Formats: sequence, structure tokens, C-alpha cells
Amino acid sequence: MSAAHLSPAQRRWQAFRSNRRGYWSMWIFVGLFSISMVAELIANDRPIIVSFEGDWYFPVLKSYPETTFGGELPLAANFTYPHVRSLIEAKGGWMLWPPIPYRYDTIDYYLEDHAPAPPSARHWLGTDDGAKDTLARLIYGFRMSVAFGFAMTVLSATIGITVGALQGYFGGWVDLVGQRLVEIWSGLPVLFLLIIMGSIIEPNALWLLLILVLFNWMFLVGVVRAEFLRARNFEFVRAAIALGVGHRTVILRHVLPNAMVATLTYLPFLLNVAVTILTALDFLGFGLPLGSPSLGELLAQGKNNIQAPWLGLSGFVTLAVMLTLLIFTGEAIRDALDPRGLAGESTSAGLSA
Repeated sequence: MSAAHLSPAQRRWQAFRSNRRGYWSMWIFVGLFSISMVAELIANDRPIIVSFEGDWYFPVLKSYPETTFGGELPLAANFTYPHVRSLIEAKGGWMLWPPIPYRYDTIDYYLEDHAPAPPSARHWLGTDDGAKDTLARLIYGFRMSVAFGFAMTVLSATIGITVGALQGYFGGWVDLVGQRLVEIWSGLPVLFLLIIMGSIIEPNALWLLLILVLFNWMFLVGVVRAEFLRARNFEFVRAAIALGVGHRTVILRHVLPNAMVATLTYLPFLLNVAVTILTALDFLGFGLPLGSPSLGELLAQGKNNIQAPWLGLSGFVTLAVMLTLLIFTGEAIRDALDPRGLAGESTSAGLSA
């Protein structure tokens, strides 16, 4: 199909695919995130499948008491203990383990070296100073960072688009008062407020997400406001208002689609900022609760354990690869949604026809 017969969405997709760096960066990032989503099947201190006396058990999905396998304690079976393994193997049973037999919080009590231990066949990227597997913490930390970044981006974008749309569409006093409030809110010392709130409220992922959203929704306000100020003067918008169409319908159906083109180009960079903020807070000790899988906490351990360079290097490489892929993807999306590029392609296609 020639470029002249393609819809705008198809032309944008072709423009995005033509940027090979951004296109492959997107798929690599999606692949890495998809792998991290099944982290329990890759890095876990519970077997995926246990065969015992002709029955099948799935400890990765459900906890089983030790008495299920012939033990004496009614507590959840710890399959890393030699005693539990011997109980299963004594009856001809077997266990299928994940490639990495450790979770992010599994402490290796049988570590031969002092923690942090260097990379070995037992721990491919070594351990941290708590005898926890570094690679397992990276996989879970990658998932936590991206999931947190996605949630923060969606919530921040929703608030920012709403505020910017109301300011740009109604204008006047709504725009004037809204701009002053945004300027005041954006001038607040976020780090100090986070430190104060962290000393009052016990930090957890939900509280941290809500607090960061409160101070990071302003990024899209200016872009959406400018697009609405421009689009509200279009002839079809004025015609819809003259025909008595409600403001809500005009905003959602006629003006917002025009503003979303510019807005979408910022979303990968907002995700980048969200991941960076979470990592920085974890590095400083004001982020996720102690013991959570965190790239920032791993970087802090690398700073505190200079004799264990694998800690800092592992966290740095993971963070650098993640942010680089997001930046390349964002640049490709920005170029694909650039209306000047689409206009140039349409003109070239018309001349060639």
C-alpha cells in the first residue's frame, strides 16, 4: 500500500518503525519487562513443581505445610532446608527449581564466603551485604521500578491533562487562577516534604506513589493547556459550541484528541523521570520500605561496600539500560507523532503520485 493511501495512524506507525533504534528499544524493553513479570518462575526459593508419592504440588503458587511431605511441623515447608529435601527424595520425589533458586529476600545461610560474596556458580552476580542474591534482587527491582513508574505516569498524566484541559478550554479567570496555583505548587521543596512525611507516616509503596503523584502532575499541564488554547478556536469546535453541544462532549470528543498527540510524546520521558525519582529516593533511604526489591537500595549498598564492585555495577548497568531504552523509545514516538514530519510525507506522496 502506498503512503498516499495510508491513514494517519498507519503513517505514524510506519514512521515509528522506520526509526530502528527506537523500534527495537521498545521491543527490548517490553521483553525485559515481560520477563520480570514472571519473576517468581525465574528467581524463587520455592520449587515450581514438586512430585511426591504420585501427587503434584506447585509451591510457587501455594504454600504447603511440612507435614504434607512427611515432616513433623505444621508450618510452611521451607524447601531450601536439607531436611525437607531429604523427606521428598526419600520417597522417590523430585523438585523442579527455577533457574535462580532465590527470591529477592532469600538469605543464603549456607554461603561459603562472607557477605557480600563475589559472583560464583552459586550466585551469578554475587550477593549483597545481607547474603541475598544480587541477580534476583535486580529482576524483582526492575519489575518494581517499571510498575511503580507506570502507575505514577498514568496518575500524574490523568491529573495533569485534566487541569491543563480545564485551564486551556475555559481560559479567563479559570486559566489565571489555575496558573498561579500551579506555579505555587511546583515551587514547593519536594524532597524536604518527603522527608517530613516519611518521618510521620510509615513509608510503603502506596503512600510513596500518592505523595510523588501530588508533586509530579505539573509536567503535562503546560503542554495540554497550550494545545487546548489553540484548539478551542478551531472552526469545528466553535460550530459544536454554537450547536449547543455540552462542554464535556466538546472537550472529550473534539479538543482532547488533538491535544493527545503532543501529550503522548511526553509519556515515555515521564516514565523515565518516575523511575529516576524512585531510584534516587531509595538511594537516599526515603523510598520503599526496608527490604523491598529496589535498584536505588542496591546502588546504596554498592556505595557502602566499595570492596564489592559487582553491587554498584549491577545496579548501574540495569538502570542505565532501562533509561536508555526508554529515552530511545520516547524519541521515536516523538518523531513519529510530529505533525511536520507527517505533513512532509503527505506532500511528498502527493507529488510523486
